[in-house]
Amino acid sequence: MTFSLHPRIAADTVSVGRFPSVAVLLHRDARYPWVILVPEVEGIREIHDLSHELRHALLDHSCGVAEAMQRHFGADKMNVAALGNMVPQLHLHHVARFEGDAAWPGAIWGAHPPLDYASGELEARRGELRGAFAPLPGFG
Repeated sequence: MTFSLHPRIAADTVSVGRFPSVAVLLHRDARYPWVILVPEVEGIREIHDLSHELRHALLDHSCGVAEAMQRHFGADKMNVAALGNMVPQLHLHHVARFEGDAAWPGAIWGAHPPLDYASGELEARRGELRGAFAPLPGFG
C-alpha cells in the first residue's frame, strides 16, 4: 500500500524532513512553533495500531522533537497531542507554548484563525527546525 498524507495535513503543512517511516512537518500557522509527526503507514488512526517497533520509534522521535523544540524556542510548555478528531490519519502535534501566547493557557485549536508566515519567514522557520533536529538520530 502506498502512503499519502491526508489532504488537510498536506494543505496545512510543509516538510521539514523525516525520520525513517515518519514525516516531520511544519504547520503553516505562524502564531506558534508547531511541528507534526506523521507515521508513513497507510490507514493508521491510533498509536496502538502501529507495529511495536514503529510505535516505540515514534515515541522516541516525538520526545526528541519536543526536547529540541523546547530548548530551541525556550518554550514554557510543550503541548504534544494525537487528537485525530478532524483528520483521521494518525499524526502527533508538537506545539511550543509560552505564557502569554495568543491562546495561553487554553488549547490552540479554535482559539484564533491561523496566522500566515510573512514572506521568507516560513523558509527561515524550516531552516531553524532542520538545524534543531539535525542531531536527532535518524533525522534527515
